[in-house]
Amino acid sequence: MLRPYIAVLASHFQLMLQYRAAAIAGFATQCWWGALKIMVLAAFYAGAAGPQPMSLGDAVTYIWLGQALLVLLPWGGDPEVAAMVRDGSVSYERLRPVDTYLFWYCRSVSSMVARVLPRAALMVLTAGVILPLAGLARWGLPPPPSLSAAALFILSVSATVLLGAALRMLINIQVVASLTDRGVNTLAAPVVTILSGSIIPLAFFPDWLVPILRLQPMAGLADTPFRIYFADLAGADALAAVGLQLVWTAAVILLGRAWLTGALGKLQVQGG
Repeated sequence: MLRPYIAVLASHFQLMLQYRAAAIAGFATQCWWGALKIMVLAAFYAGAAGPQPMSLGDAVTYIWLGQALLVLLPWGGDPEVAAMVRDGSVSYERLRPVDTYLFWYCRSVSSMVARVLPRAALMVLTAGVILPLAGLARWGLPPPPSLSAAALFILSVSATVLLGAALRMLINIQVVASLTDRGVNTLAAPVVTILSGSIIPLAFFPDWLVPILRLQPMAGLADTPFRIYFADLAGADALAAVGLQLVWTAAVILLGRAWLTGALGKLQVQGG
């Protein structure tokens, strides 16, 4: 019963790995933006009069991790789903002898993992190895402070992939329901980047707002794993944060399954 889903995971993963030029171009762009963001942060810290919610070193680490894992953010739907909606072939998805939600979800997971691996590897090589060797260790990506932090970070990033794919499914379903991807993709990008902490670390928001932001699901896309990496979250607190990621993943999946069932039930395809 799992064979179709394993097949789509493997085939889509291999397909996405073929886009090497896109991975290299994305890596170069993310390096450039990472350097710009670090310079802005350095200027901010140099001019700050009081203590900040995280050290400059942790903020630099946060930026590099954000650039390395940028493609895990679900700031747009699956372009294949959007294409199927435009040409009406989405109706064929109802004829497949598989669970449509799980089939699309597996495709999203494989796409995100295949896109992030080469970019993250190049980013770690550049920021974690080349910059320190060039005497710029202060502006590079240091390793996690302990083996436990590294293990918890890997666990949290795995949960980020599952949560990101679930949130991306909500975008896909809205595309099916509205028969267009323009509106939802336009809105998703700024909402996800701000609420995840990708643009501005959540710690820099007003003190009264930070606890609320860290409880909402999109904090698990960036803020949670990054804080675990440099041990701002450790031990039981880190495990609780990963647990919150998984709880939100389950909730979003349940919502998405119910919504997709209703959207496909109302789907109308005209022409012939």
